[in-house]
Amino acid sequence: MYHSKIAGLGYYVPENIVTNDDLSKRIDTNDEWIQERTGIQERRHIVKGDGNTTTSMGVKAAKIAIERSGIAKEDIDFIIFATLSPDYYFPGPGVLVQRDLGLNTVGALDIRNQCSGFVYALSIADQYIKTGMYKNILIIGSEVHSTGLDMTTRGRGVSVIFGDGAGAAIISREEEPNKGILSTHLHSEGQYAEELIVKAPGMGGRWVTDIIADNDPNDESYFPYMNGQFVFKNAVVRFSEVIMEGLKASNLDVSDINMLIPHQANLRISQFIQQKFKLADDQVYNNIQKYGNTTAASIPIALTEAWEQGKIKSGDLVVLAAFGSGFTWGSVVIRW
Repeated sequence: MYHSKIAGLGYYVPENIVTNDDLSKRIDTNDEWIQERTGIQERRHIVKGDGNTTTSMGVKAAKIAIERSGIAKEDIDFIIFATLSPDYYFPGPGVLVQRDLGLNTVGALDIRNQCSGFVYALSIADQYIKTGMYKNILIIGSEVHSTGLDMTTRGRGVSVIFGDGAGAAIISREEEPNKGILSTHLHSEGQYAEELIVKAPGMGGRWVTDIIADNDPNDESYFPYMNGQFVFKNAVVRFSEVIMEGLKASNLDVSDINMLIPHQANLRISQFIQQKFKLADDQVYNNIQKYGNTTAASIPIALTEAWEQGKIKSGDLVVLAAFGSGFTWGSVVIRW
């Protein structure tokens, strides 16, 4: 059986910075209120006409990851794209990446696991590499949230949280058995699916024809809904469980962690986990302050930044963990 490693990383965020003060000009909110509840100071939003889409940002991140991996794009065997905000209802962005990068006619898989999407993508790629089916896999997490948010006071509880951006990684074979991805762990609990949701358009309820026929300006079904307190309470429990699950699977302990990169959902969640596990500030990487919650893109953006800043070195134990809509959650344990 083969082993897999992260061979290259890259990320891209739009140039347009939107501060909390900027939002306060459109929404009845303020910097103190947002920072107290989320830790967010600013985020990136695309601008109409700037050419940024979920796919195009993913392609930009992918080009960086490919260059850093040292492989040629012709060596990519498979694409996995994680997003909740595809360019089109269908087809998914995976095939658009294949087209825009000019890749061979490799397979392209789109996955819809929202905040835990990149962790799911890593796990899938790891299995493909282990079995020998593929040698180099491109995985992308990319999101454009800003165009789908209720940017009024009505939607302030959710709309202040999210930002746009993309991250990418090349997953390749690793010859050393004790390096690379050591284990991955995935979970879901669909009974709470409606606690963090965008209901429409959906073929199981509000059809597109219904939305058009109603033409209701007060219809909130296609804006994100989140039961914030309920999500927070579940997140801190599941984060802790799945981190420990990953460590135990590799006969490791919390004291072995060199870098924990949690999904950037809320700075308070990350701080809670850090305090619970008694980790130092240099053992946890957070960048939600700058980018907000970029859903499937948050872990690869944070992972790339941490690596670029020299916070992750060869031999380090890196743990990735995510929790989000679905409810879905997971972890990945990596020996760098």
